[in-house]
Amino acid sequence: MKQDLHPKTYEAQVTCQTCGTSFTTTSTMEDIKVEVCSNCHPFYTGKQRTAERGGRVEKFKKKYKMD
Repeated sequence: MKQDLHPKTYEAQVTCQTCGTSFTTTSTMEDIKVEVCSNCHPFYTGKQRTAERGGRVEKFKKKYKMD
């Protein structure tokens, strides 16, 4: 086997810059900073707003009064 083929891995500390949450993982970088994590992202917290405007089919049916 070839020596020094794979990159060196570290036990990295991942830190969220928004809420301050941190956890440990394995990475090729020693320290990782993310803007949003699963603790503060609206999709994961359930605070996500959805736009219920309808798609093309619904607009077509509404325009031509088809139910």
